[in-house]
Amino acid sequence: MDVTKVSELIQSKLNLWLEALIKLLPNIFLAAIVLVIGIFIAKFIRKIAGKLISKISHNLTLNNLFSSIIYLSAIGVVIFTVLSILQLDKAVTSILAGAGILGLALAFAFQDIATNFMSGIFISFRKPLKVGDIVQIKDYMGKIIDVNLRDTVMETFQGQTVIIPNKEVFQNPIENYSYLKKRRFDLSVGVSYGEDLDQVKEITLQAVSDIEELSKEHETKVFFVGFGDSSIDLSVRMWIDNPEQAVYNKVGSEAIIKIKKAYDANNIMIPFPIRTLDFGIKGGVTLDKMPIQVSNKKE
Repeated sequence: MDVTKVSELIQSKLNLWLEALIKLLPNIFLAAIVLVIGIFIAKFIRKIAGKLISKISHNLTLNNLFSSIIYLSAIGVVIFTVLSILQLDKAVTSILAGAGILGLALAFAFQDIATNFMSGIFISFRKPLKVGDIVQIKDYMGKIIDVNLRDTVMETFQGQTVIIPNKEVFQNPIENYSYLKKRRFDLSVGVSYGEDLDQVKEITLQAVSDIEELSKEHETKVFFVGFGDSSIDLSVRMWIDNPEQAVYNKVGSEAIIKIKKAYDANNIMIPFPIRTLDFGIKGGVTLDKMPIQVSNKKE
């Protein structure tokens, strides 16, 4: 090929590009102005959105997330507008198509992460639990030490740290013992069939009445709940104005000690939960007073 022709072709192509650039200069100038102004507007929108969201939610992580999403959405609108001004409509279409395919692929690849993430958002708004609450979720019971957008962190009463995915928290029942700021301790007791039940009830209430942590608002109650194999069963229901597990265990321990001492002092028997042949049990007949019949009758 002739060098002169090659030079002419290159020069012609460069002239075409230069002419197109000159025609596009006003668009480039306008696109630059739109880009700068758009970035400032996006930052302003993020600031306003952050203030509005903080009035609805007090979760700082969630507030920052929504503010960032709004900011990135505004930046996306600015970028697409700039590309349109530069007459790069085909590029905009390609970007949108690629973003759609990429989003679909990511949705399948990170399905569990997305589910936990959305569950974390719903938990942040509904607030079924918060840091410091004593809760039971499935087979785990303990105190919540952190709630983030992906998982909930619990410290059990045995000192173990359990990280529960937010999907499990959101889709399962939550027993929140801190919600009402009080808990009820139900203590099951059994007494002999030969006891005076009115006396048992009175002595039981007196025995637990001086436990310091018991609620002054709710009355302690005793209910007889059934006839057991070797005892009449009763339930002592005590309210505690503190949901902490240490206080809950302390009240239960004190109640057992005080009831046992009161029953011993008043000769009230708590039967052993086994089958025995005890002819001297209270309410029965001793062996020496039982009639014994010996038959010598021949068939």
